[in-house]
Amino acid sequence: MRIDILTVLPELLESPLNHSIIKRAKEKKIVDIHIHNIRDFSKDKHKRVDDYAYSGEAGMVMTIEPIALAIESLTKQRKYDEIIYTSPDGERYNQKTANTLSIKKNIIILCGHYKGIDQRVREHYINREISIGDYVLTGGELAAAVICDSIVRLIPGVISDETSALTDSFQDNLLSPPVYTRPEVYNGWRVPDILLSGNIKEIEKWRFEQAIERTKKLRPDLLEE
Repeated sequence: MRIDILTVLPELLESPLNHSIIKRAKEKKIVDIHIHNIRDFSKDKHKRVDDYAYSGEAGMVMTIEPIALAIESLTKQRKYDEIIYTSPDGERYNQKTANTLSIKKNIIILCGHYKGIDQRVREHYINREISIGDYVLTGGELAAAVICDSIVRLIPGVISDETSALTDSFQDNLLSPPVYTRPEVYNGWRVPDILLSGNIKEIEKWRFEQAIERTKKLRPDLLEE
């Protein structure tokens, strides 16, 4: 998989995309992530990429030309399955979307900034808009990092135990059941006997029942879906 990220603040992405699972995925050459500074495509002598809104609304707007040039330079080189814009009014990001994106070959993620981007970019270049939650960030860089992390870990070969990703919360619209490890007893608090029984069938039944119970208690909206 190749992911190209367009941003005005590439420094914000250097740390989250160069450590842990993503770092190992890049070292294994399973995923290739490139960060592009939109200012490099600006024809303004000061490398500006924003301007005042025509409506007179407060806040600056990212201009169309540098974004268009950045996207066009990439799409001339290869075909992209998705050109994503991180936006507060995009579709709500969830595990189902992460699963879908994880099987794509090439993705562009455009990080929003300032008051947003010129609407013409959204109309003519973007084919998917994603929001990671009902709140506003300073820019879309953190959202892009979240999207990258959530999809890269699903790609076969990235995580050594691939079944681990398939049993994460939200994969079946359920939260994960509780998990335990050694010691068996701590401060008088015991690991449930069923997990020590070795009875795989009963353990799986217990895990499913616990997942249902936790979801009912903490996220009943998932069961409604």
